[in-house]
Order: sequence, then C-alpha cells, then structure tokens
Amino acid sequence: MFSEEISVGKLSEKINDLLRRFEEIKSQNESLMQQVMTLTAENEAKAAQIQKLEADLTSKDIEADDILGKIEEVLRR
Repeated sequence: MFSEEISVGKLSEKINDLLRRFEEIKSQNESLMQQVMTLTAENEAKAAQIQKLEADLTSKDIEADDILGKIEEVLRR
C-alpha cells in the first residue's frame, strides 16, 4: 500500500509538471502568435511603402523623360 502511495505521489508530481510545462508552452505560443501578427502587419506596411516609392520613382522617371524631351526640343531649334 505504501508503494501505491509513492506511485500515486510521483504520478501526481509528473502530471503537475506536465500541466506547468503545458501552460508555459501555451504562453510562449500565444506570445509567438502575437509576434507573427505584429511582424505580418509591419511587413504589409513596408510592402505598401515600397509600392508607393516605386510608383513615385516611376512618376519621377516620366517627369525626367518629359524634361529631357523638352530640352532636346529646345536644343534642336
């Protein structure tokens, strides 16, 4: 009977350790999920910023080509 009490005690300790580890891992998982969400939002914001900068660059290239065309036109006269 004493051996059964020790076994039940050890089993109870192991179950408590498993529950503690489960809660730690669950907390880590929630933290990681939050980080993923934050990084995803940051990535989307950076992608939008890059897209805007590319559009601005294209616009500036068109403006530069127009100015160059006008300069060439003036030089031909």
